[in-house]
Amino acid sequence: MKTAIITGATSGIGEATAYAFAEKGFKLILTGRRSERLNNIADLLKGKYSAKIITLEFDVRDRAATIDAINSIPEDFKSVDILVNNAGLAVGLSHVQDGDIDDWDRMIDTNIKGLLYVTKAVAPLMTVRGKGHIVNISSIAGREVYENGGVYCATKHAVDALSRAMRIDMLESGIKVTNVCPGATETEFSTVRFKGDEEKAKKVYEGYKALTAKDIADIIIYIVTLPEHICINDILIMPSAQANAVKVNRNV
Repeated sequence: MKTAIITGATSGIGEATAYAFAEKGFKLILTGRRSERLNNIADLLKGKYSAKIITLEFDVRDRAATIDAINSIPEDFKSVDILVNNAGLAVGLSHVQDGDIDDWDRMIDTNIKGLLYVTKAVAPLMTVRGKGHIVNISSIAGREVYENGGVYCATKHAVDALSRAMRIDMLESGIKVTNVCPGATETEFSTVRFKGDEEKAKKVYEGYKALTAKDIADIIIYIVTLPEHICINDILIMPSAQANAVKVNRNV
């Protein structure tokens, strides 16, 4: 039975991935900031799939809390096979010269530094066994830059670069690294970006069928259950109505 850690497991792609992994019989370490939601999801998965789960409540931006949480993993969960670095977000939508520095810090601290803190803490649990698989959730924004999204795009470009660097650095440790880049995916993403404005968030997905969190989770399951000698290094997934980061056919 393989063990997987999923960050940002309280909603969206992280939550959907937790369901997909539990259905396949994985042992799960679910992490997130919202303890009540985290524990509710764990209870549901235990009831539905008899899944073996522990939860770790911490904010990936907090280096000390991240290290303490990973160090607290009990022995019977320490044989970690898979890390899904899912925790991430976009906040605000503005030109760089008009940007909110607090928003920048939140994105940089979560999307880049948080991913590094978690990876640094978890990787030794893989290297000691000479195998593992790290899945970094990036974005179409890690491939392209669009107006008003400069800092978010920069953070996801960093995830792309870090994925490539990890693949080199961890090769001799037997750790596979996959960079997953979703396009338009209807989750809490836009609600967070627009700071709770549901009307604005809804308009992002109007007129076409966006991807769902389950779509991405199904792809992650496919990636991590391939034979050991196969690694999908990088994958870009978009709805058929989307051509690039900004071009969407809203008449389908």
